[in-house]
Amino acid sequence: MQRRRAQDWRSLAASQAGVLARRQLLGLGHEAAFAEDQVLAERWQRVGDVVLCTTTGPLTREQLMWAGVLHAGPGSAIGGLTALERHGLKNWPREEITVLLAKSHNLEPLPGVSFVETRRPVATYAAGGLPTWRVEPAALLYAGYTGSQSTALGLLAAVVQQRLTTREKLLCDLATLHPLRRSRLFRATLEAIGEGAHSVAELAVERMCREYGLPLPERQVRRRDAAGRIRYTDCEWRLEDGTVVVLEVDGEFHMEVEHWESDIARERDLVTTGAVVLRCTAREIRDTPSVIATSLRAVGVGRSSA
Repeated sequence: MQRRRAQDWRSLAASQAGVLARRQLLGLGHEAAFAEDQVLAERWQRVGDVVLCTTTGPLTREQLMWAGVLHAGPGSAIGGLTALERHGLKNWPREEITVLLAKSHNLEPLPGVSFVETRRPVATYAAGGLPTWRVEPAALLYAGYTGSQSTALGLLAAVVQQRLTTREKLLCDLATLHPLRRSRLFRATLEAIGEGAHSVAELAVERMCREYGLPLPERQVRRRDAAGRIRYTDCEWRLEDGTVVVLEVDGEFHMEVEHWESDIARERDLVTTGAVVLRCTAREIRDTPSVIATSLRAVGVGRSSA
């Protein structure tokens, strides 16, 4: 009989990255003393008051995710950027793990885990062995309540650009999450993404052009440089005299040495084709668009020949 019970907990532990809740052990017929004996023998370790890990040493990230969900109890799920990380989102690292749960819970804190209460039906949006919110609701809810509007729009653009979802799926879930903070802005942003804008920087360029009366640029133009290589420019305008003005918007990753050197070479090759190349940062186009608009006007963008 004892052998069957031991097999039961091992099978469950294997499916949960080696993490178990005390209530699960009780459900399998083990008395509370069984878990304490394993801890005292240093075969297991405690992770908070209600969760145990059947391995020793530092927890892996997956184990901490399981610990967070089991600590929060049935009906909880991985959410926010942690859920998107599990779905494959890149370049949005966050150390702290997010666990969503229903309102009115009174939980003891768990180091490394952020418990976020919501009135949304948590289980409805979850899937998988480790309950994890789907891409669309996870991205939209995080975007709705993060402090930075720029971060919110950047995240929606990123999940589409990285092909984790589509703007149509996001728009569909946007309706089911009503009411949601910034929903009108999200709808307008997703519509712009559908028209060809793939990043917050491109959306910011479009806003700048509309605000300062500049013609909208062509985006992601396929162009062959002087060396014969295919390049894709962020934004470009063709002037009446045939001159091509290129605006390259550098995100944070452009500051890495490899990207920086690559961008310099790219700019040099474009200039040798006769293009006028201007560069700015994503922060500049967001915070000081008038400066960029002035620079574009200075090289002829939006200037009439009349």
